[in-house]
Amino acid sequence: MIRKMPIIITGGGQRLGLACAKALVAKGYSVIITYRKVRKDIAALEEQGITCIQADFSTSSGVDLFTTHILEQYSALGGIIHNASEWDSEEECSNTALLMETMWQVHVFAPYRINLAFEALLCAGAEQDGQADIIHMTDYVAEKGSDKHIAYAASKAGLANLTCSFAKRFAPCIKVNAIAPSLLMFNNSDDDDYRIKALSKSLLRKEPGEQEGVLAVQYILDSLYMTGRTLSLDGGRHLV
Repeated sequence: MIRKMPIIITGGGQRLGLACAKALVAKGYSVIITYRKVRKDIAALEEQGITCIQADFSTSSGVDLFTTHILEQYSALGGIIHNASEWDSEEECSNTALLMETMWQVHVFAPYRINLAFEALLCAGAEQDGQADIIHMTDYVAEKGSDKHIAYAASKAGLANLTCSFAKRFAPCIKVNAIAPSLLMFNNSDDDDYRIKALSKSLLRKEPGEQEGVLAVQYILDSLYMTGRTLSLDGGRHLV
């Protein structure tokens, strides 16, 4: 079922967010993306009819500016995909207090405030389209933890918990689910040793690519009877 009301994808300027934006527009969805840094793909996305809004969710004022803009411009939404993310580690950061604050701001506080701010818009979208969705992009490490990305893992666990709480609050008007990937795609800077080690962590030992995440998003949007759940995209990593 194609939504007539627009779907917001935060962090839609690159990687999985970008792939989801392109895929949904190709299917006929109206899509709004947020991006923090200007990238070469933004102009091309706008030419495809995607509304692109620059937003920085690492500060409360950035969240305020974004929510105010959407509330002024739109009366209904078909969904929100919370994909905006930070990936800093304790080893790379000298100020661990600031690191934890930033991780929670981006992965927990921003989605929390955005969900609450857009509750009425999502309910209006559900009334027009039959249903509306919130999708939280969490992470495999939300369950297992990470000794190298402690603040990141903790904040993604917080986002995972928000999935359950908002599913309860917004039912039956809005479905709220999460997608928890481990490895979907490598970065160009990843060397061969890292790639071999990363692939060995799952049973399927493959780099499935961005399409695996796109398919999971589409499944949740099409589903009529799933809320408060997490789709794990980890290649059987939990069994290794």
